Amino acid sequence: MSNPADTNKIPAANGAPHLQRVLKPIHLWALAVGLVISGNYFGWSYGFAAGGPIGLAIALVPVTIFYVTFILSYSELATAIPHAGGPSAYARRALGKFWGYMNGVSCLIEFVFAPPAIALAVGGYIHNMMPAIPQMQATIVAFLFFILVNYWGMKTSAMVELVVTVVALVGLVIYWILAVPHFEMSRLMAQPLLPNGFEGVMAAVPFAIWFYLAIEGGAMAAEECVNPQKDISTGFLTGMATLMVMAFLTLFLTAGIADYKTVQAVDFPLPMALSEAGVGAVGVALVNFIGLFGLIASLHGIIVGYSRQTYAMARTGYLPKFLAYVHPKHHTPVWALILPGLVGLGAALTGLTDIVITISVFGSVAMYLVSLVSLFVLRSKEPDLKRPFKVWYPVVPAISFVIALFCLVSLFMASAEALKWVALVYGVAIAYYFIWGNKNIRPFEEEFGVLDELDA
Repeated sequence: MSNPADTNKIPAANGAPHLQRVLKPIHLWALAVGLVISGNYFGWSYGFAAGGPIGLAIALVPVTIFYVTFILSYSELATAIPHAGGPSAYARRALGKFWGYMNGVSCLIEFVFAPPAIALAVGGYIHNMMPAIPQMQATIVAFLFFILVNYWGMKTSAMVELVVTVVALVGLVIYWILAVPHFEMSRLMAQPLLPNGFEGVMAAVPFAIWFYLAIEGGAMAAEECVNPQKDISTGFLTGMATLMVMAFLTLFLTAGIADYKTVQAVDFPLPMALSEAGVGAVGVALVNFIGLFGLIASLHGIIVGYSRQTYAMARTGYLPKFLAYVHPKHHTPVWALILPGLVGLGAALTGLTDIVITISVFGSVAMYLVSLVSLFVLRSKEPDLKRPFKVWYPVVPAISFVIALFCLVSLFMASAEALKWVALVYGVAIAYYFIWGNKNIRPFEEEFGVLDELDA
């Protein structure tokens, strides 16, 4: 931990605009669940095309074990280093400047490419309800609108996130209730059980990850938590428990009420499955409408995540300084909201939902691996670091690391088309670091001085 005298060098201490501490455990739970809940409303069903219902369900088991163990491990990092940089800050403290930058870039790949996929699904749900509205126009308007909502401040953003997350959860419960009477085991166990064999199971892994992708984004709101060293673990663990129940119910009930081939390539699988099952038009329309709230919760929450990661990396000096500008009235990082949002909007205009999802998942898995390595290094290098939450070490993080490697292998096996774009993004990021990004990095002690107030 840095010397308290260094705190006068950080924005929070010198009177410049800074992030505000307004979030409580209920907001963190809503953010953790809201970041992910769209994964129940769309995206995951592309896994049916890869592995069939059983193949996707098999893939979901190790993915769920991974996320449980990872969130336990991540909670230790996030409460010990409650920094807006999240994974970038953990890796920098453990592994040095370059890996801090690379972990931040991986997080940005995850969080910048997830919103366009979600925005495309928003457009799909709106077009499904109102065919006169083109999907792409609805996508663009939704994306820009929620960047604007984030601009109005974290307190407003947190309340919006809480409301839409609760509504989205209610929508899922309604979907489950409507689906149960139509459930048939024969559909779930349709032959062949594994239409593409073991390769299909591996190919389904990225879409199983979509059920949980971005839950870790709650850590990037650490500097806006009232009591981050206690509240982050509470928000994460309750959120993870909620998401586990949601994932398995949604997958099995959807596969049991409709021919999975009818929902494997659409961005609105839940209303499509209900319609296929013969549920009345009112029920289908209701789930379609409430599904928008689930998509909005994730779109809105992930925009919070990418903006805070961008802001923190710019404040560190990895990215151009203007991206760390905070609005003096709203206390939001303005350019960190806008610029990555424009990149995401460009990705959305491609219309390639499955490719965009895979790029996002690749960034997430790379970030998970580096973050877990950071935990091991910090346990060795800084055994006396204040850790308000401690994971069962080394068993839990070791399990998490092994399964993360499994997920990485599955991506290389199943995602050849997306890999060239991932390689291009990483190539540009590494070139930028060595040409410019490594020349203006703030000293370690100054950067982490932002945490000193928590030790007072």
